[in-house]
Amino acid sequence: MNIKNKNKNMLLILSIPIVFLVICIGTSIGSSDINITDIISIIGNKLFNLPLIEGIKPKDVSIIWVIRLPRVLLAFLVGAALAVSGAVVQSILKNPLASPYTLGVSSGASLGVGIYIILGITIPIVGNLALPFIGFLSGVITVFFVIMFSTKVDKGLSNSTIILAGMVFSLFTNAILTTISALFSEDIKTITMWQMGSFAMKGWSYVLVGLPFFVIGILIVLRYCREMDILTFGEEQAKSVGVETKKVKKILFIATAILTGSAVALSGTIGFIDLITPHVVRKTLGSEHKLVIPMCIVFGGSLMVITDLIARTIASPSELPVGAITALIGAPFFGYLYFNKRSR
Repeated sequence: MNIKNKNKNMLLILSIPIVFLVICIGTSIGSSDINITDIISIIGNKLFNLPLIEGIKPKDVSIIWVIRLPRVLLAFLVGAALAVSGAVVQSILKNPLASPYTLGVSSGASLGVGIYIILGITIPIVGNLALPFIGFLSGVITVFFVIMFSTKVDKGLSNSTIILAGMVFSLFTNAILTTISALFSEDIKTITMWQMGSFAMKGWSYVLVGLPFFVIGILIVLRYCREMDILTFGEEQAKSVGVETKKVKKILFIATAILTGSAVALSGTIGFIDLITPHVVRKTLGSEHKLVIPMCIVFGGSLMVITDLIARTIASPSELPVGAITALIGAPFFGYLYFNKRSR
């Protein structure tokens, strides 16, 4: 048992340099390549006031610190948040094809943003962050409605009721958004571009806004790792050992809403990261959530950074939507997962 724990701890420790390397690679490659040594020197200079390596141009400092590093860090946070949310939802609903978007977060956020764009209102306090703020608020409100509706219909809060309620609310909000877009066709392009997902032109303010939501959501999830392990054996078994299944489900769904809502709000709708990552992690490392959740952060965040790197370099100087790249990777994976399960 001790050997197992040591191996897990070693794996978590080894993941730290891997994350650092992925972030450095994502920051290094672009229209003007900057080597990793220079990047480390620039970060050291900005954070700890260390002297820069000789030969680093002021232009390179601005490219790394102002444009690329916040973008890469935001991509990592969004990928990690979606991956953890996917692991939690699949665990609670005991459905390998479930995702946080099943709860209606994405469609709710899209509707809120669509209404905000069409009305053209301004929110003085939040300024440029009004769009992600509205998206987050709309996504979280939608999840609360799904939970409330599910509780009213089924006091036991069964998994099938939650899935169906999420689908109903998603379809309903998407229908409203489609109707509004048809009536205000001049705003369709702006709404569509937001829905495709992108990290372009998003600086430190976005990272600083998203970080508290990420930390709060992750801490809640880590607190309930044991309960999620027990829930995988079924709700009856969980109740027999003293797990308050209904309460635990609600708390974890709120954590999922915080993580997914903030991720969608900051980047737009980016699918399949939440579906792919938990499966890969569980397949390679087992299903114990104390290991699954941290490794979902590492793998999900790293996968999003690499996907964003592909999106902004494959058709340079143009930039592809990140959501399109994740869909190209994730759709075949989803198909394989579904049909492989059916054949079994």
